[in-house]
Amino acid sequence: MRWDSQRAGTDPQQALLGLDGLVRTVRSPDFHGITFHEVRARSVLNRVPGQSAVPFSWTVNPYRGCSHSCVYCFARNTHTYLEFDAGADFDSQVVVKINAAEVLAAQLRRPSWTGEHVAMGTNTDPYQRAEGRYQLMPGIIRAFATYGTPFSILTKGTTLNRDIALLQSVSNEVDVGLGVSIALLDRELHRSVEPGTPSPQARLELVRRLRDAGLPCGVMIAPVLPGLTDSTEQLDALLAAVADAGATSATVLALHLRPGAREWYAQWLAREHPALGPRYREIYGRGSYAHASYRRTLAARVGPLLRRHGFGREQEPEHRLPQPREGEPAPRPEQMRLL
Repeated sequence: MRWDSQRAGTDPQQALLGLDGLVRTVRSPDFHGITFHEVRARSVLNRVPGQSAVPFSWTVNPYRGCSHSCVYCFARNTHTYLEFDAGADFDSQVVVKINAAEVLAAQLRRPSWTGEHVAMGTNTDPYQRAEGRYQLMPGIIRAFATYGTPFSILTKGTTLNRDIALLQSVSNEVDVGLGVSIALLDRELHRSVEPGTPSPQARLELVRRLRDAGLPCGVMIAPVLPGLTDSTEQLDALLAAVADAGATSATVLALHLRPGAREWYAQWLAREHPALGPRYREIYGRGSYAHASYRRTLAARVGPLLRRHGFGREQEPEHRLPQPREGEPAPRPEQMRLL
């Protein structure tokens, strides 16, 4: 793969990138169309801004950019902070913090660290395809366990299968939360809307394996795409599959379209489903989040289905679940947490 032959400074584009600590830029036939920018990070533990209404205060993101290429990904605009674009560059220019585990361990061993919960998968996926090459997560997981730090992981990546035994082991030392994101079952739509991800069926199997290993695993049914995945029949089938896989909880989230993601998704929608354009303008207007009337309709549709499939007897009230991003205050999208 010639990973060691491509040193920083050989590509004139590198001089334009806002990448601190750049070591080298790597391209490989095994990851066609993807460029990896390896950096040595000075810090990987990110504090969530105080105004964010999330149930954690810290995040770790070993990668920036994501080869999952989900057209709706809320984190797209974060790539513009690195002088990349929020569209094709987000999918193909992946920043890898090659020393993430080492730096995290150093930060966790400080006397000032109090062992608060740390969330992963809140910006880009820690188990995207690159993790199979770089293997950063085992060291990160061991650092959390060594320094008594509870953590959670949200992923679409079945590379997590590799670390099930490790997660079993460390769950005896610290609290471990696991979540798998599965937005739909339709294979054709999957290939169009999230082309770089493992199949929905492979992710359901990941949930099953985690549960068989005695680990808790919730499923994020997210995002629900208006006009594409929000019918009663589609949601019922997905929740049935999630329940059959043994998921311990299910959370349903309507699509939200932040700047960056909004433009990229709109291009995809106009190309693949142009008839839905007026409906999306009605639901989203000029904002990032679905209109309250749509959210109420979706909640009324989903509540009975969740109860039917054993995910809680009562629907909890709507509350906000913003998705934090590195170094920036998180917006406050609406969501339904239905457990």
